[in-house]
Amino acid sequence: MSTSVVSIRLPDDLKGRLEALSRVTGRPAAFYVREALEEHLAELEWAYSVAARAEAIRRGTEPTRPLDDVTRELGFDPDELHAEARDDDA
Repeated sequence: MSTSVVSIRLPDDLKGRLEALSRVTGRPAAFYVREALEEHLAELEWAYSVAARAEAIRRGTEPTRPLDDVTRELGFDPDELHAEARDDDA
């Protein structure tokens, strides 16, 4: 596996916690930084892609589909769902 060096600035309290964990476990701080990235990077990528898509929809540059079309595609009756929603609002 090829690796590269990344330099980051951390708040003192976060750096202290990372160093303490490293000391207690005997693992290098880089191990925990890698672990955190591997665990959460996909979530961040997804969240930012959703935000970018939402912005594109607001701008009108991302295609959308009517809700009734989607509900039919999923096997639901849109009229039934609308009626249920009205009943819930009452």
